[in-house]
Amino acid sequence: MNNIIVLMGYDVTNGIIIITGYALLLLTSGVLVRLVLSKISHKEKKEIAPDNLWDTGAVIGKCENILIITFILSNEFTALAIIFAAKTIIRKDDIEKNSLFYLAGNMINVTYSIVFGVILKLITGI
Repeated sequence: MNNIIVLMGYDVTNGIIIITGYALLLLTSGVLVRLVLSKISHKEKKEIAPDNLWDTGAVIGKCENILIITFILSNEFTALAIIFAAKTIIRKDDIEKNSLFYLAGNMINVTYSIVFGVILKLITGI
């Protein structure tokens, strides 16, 4: 018998794996970004950027995580470039003020999300 649980024609096992993947990505990406940024800059969190920028960055980063993993699972890889370009254009002034915080944080988050999405795609076979 097949190990995959099917309910009304849908693969429930893959659904559970995907939902768990989204949750894990959302829970771990911010921690990773903060950890790497603090190691790169050799400064404490408050010295890198004020708390309000961390909060804004966290919200934007979580939205970015959801979009990236969704686009990867949907085979919409060109949309990844649009997300990256749009975010860079919108935050141009902020990037000029604190390039390490924005560019490094963005690259860490995007790379982590892409790797996570590809692994999830390989596990589920989508």
